Amino acid sequence: MSPEKFEILRNIMENVVPFNRQLGLKLLSADDGKATIRFDFREDLVGNFITRVLHGGVISAVLDVIGACAVMATFADASPLYGMGTVDMRVDFLRPGSGEHFIASGEVMRPGRILSAARMELHNDKEHLIAIGTAIYRVSRKDEQRPPNL
Repeated sequence: MSPEKFEILRNIMENVVPFNRQLGLKLLSADDGKATIRFDFREDLVGNFITRVLHGGVISAVLDVIGACAVMATFADASPLYGMGTVDMRVDFLRPGSGEHFIASGEVMRPGRILSAARMELHNDKEHLIAIGTAIYRVSRKDEQRPPNL
């Protein structure tokens, strides 16, 4: 992925999408069907106030975002960043989401013209595997669905 295309994707993931901005996601890498993001633990992301671990919805959302980033990292540099939607997603929670920061990674298992499949993982700062997921994304290739100013 060209540096220019990476900057467009980074801006979308970090600034344009309000929910991603609320989560504090930072795109670290995206290329060749793989992507990585990072976010810090914050009290407003807690799901269990007694144990102070991430809410399962936060974990699911982050895995969904990184899967979509991985799919976008399969697009040729000359292609626009088309609209996307999650068709199906499965998340397996393997341990409580505790840590100072978290790294989510995604990799496309099967790129497609309309549907793409991705596998995602979430690790904490101690490299403990918190959750894994798989998802199917539908890529909309209609130019009129492209966001403005991108």
